Amino acid sequence: MNKIYNEACSSPVYYIGIMSGTSLDGIDVILADFASQRPSLLYTLYQPYDRDLRHQILDLHQSSNNELHLVSMLNNKLAKYYANAVINLLNKHNIKPDSITAIGCHGQTIRHCPEPSKGYSIQLGNASLLAELTGITVVADFRSRDIAAGGQGAPLVPAFHQLMFQDQKINRAIVNIGGISNITNLSSNKKIIGFDCGPGNLLMDAWCQRHLGTKYDNNGIWAESGEVIPKLLEELISLEFFSIPPPKSTGREIFNLTWLENHLSGNEKIEDVQATLLQLTCTTITNAIRKWIPDTSEVYLCGGGARNIALSTKIRISLLNKKVALTDVLGIDADWLEALSFAWLAKQTIQGLPGNLPSVTNAKGERILGAIYQA
Repeated sequence: MNKIYNEACSSPVYYIGIMSGTSLDGIDVILADFASQRPSLLYTLYQPYDRDLRHQILDLHQSSNNELHLVSMLNNKLAKYYANAVINLLNKHNIKPDSITAIGCHGQTIRHCPEPSKGYSIQLGNASLLAELTGITVVADFRSRDIAAGGQGAPLVPAFHQLMFQDQKINRAIVNIGGISNITNLSSNKKIIGFDCGPGNLLMDAWCQRHLGTKYDNNGIWAESGEVIPKLLEELISLEFFSIPPPKSTGREIFNLTWLENHLSGNEKIEDVQATLLQLTCTTITNAIRKWIPDTSEVYLCGGGARNIALSTKIRISLLNKKVALTDVLGIDADWLEALSFAWLAKQTIQGLPGNLPSVTNAKGERILGAIYQA
């Protein structure tokens, strides 16, 4: 992509952010300038996962034979993917690696089990290899420290949302619709809260992949060709997770095709199931807003699901008494907000500053997140 916007400054401070989310569609890479308090998003690049890599990642969400070897090999393969994307972005814009302070790399989540009885979250992408291949310092493993401090380790982007979008007079909510949907409540006079509210694109994409052979339902057109199945929707929404108050986070451990199939008779029209899954995403988002943050007057959408016209339209209709728009109108493209957030988290780590919000994750206090892998 071309340059998006740049607030001119005499001495740029460059960071790269890499995000590969639960949707497993590919990786988002951004270059930003942090010379001023409000960073400038300069350049972006999207690199899709090939079919084999996507299936390898999906397979590792379940235990398998020779699992440790498979994890290690995929760890290295992802690092090479990340490095290739970074190098392509820098070469395209004639930027030298030694001008970059650090890369903030979220990594690819394959397990997220933050509950006290387990207390771990695994993101793949060999940070040492990424630093070696790019010649740039890498900050990774952002979730572990927050979990060690008793937190959920997710979502981590609300602190960045607070920096960029909080208004002293307006109660705003930022809704990120990736594989999983999460909400940041930017209250004008209360503490910031954030939480995962349920599946975003994850189930819709998986159902689409299985029955159409496509990665996603473009603009929700296939879902709109079907009809919502009320009984199925009711059964899916009855899951206890949806009624648990924040803080909370989730992932493919709960929301996957096996979970969905356990609620299917096998006689449903496939397009009706897709319509129901889209409605599930809409309903769990809007219910969470009404139940946990009812004072919100403005809702801003980001992430891949924000570009799903059928989904965003349903959200707007369901929240008629609130302003609903994309984060684009606040100055940051909805597609790149999360990758920019991890560039900011890397900056926080490099500067020895906290990156979490205890009111969001329920950690015992603010913590410096991530591990630094020097180039």
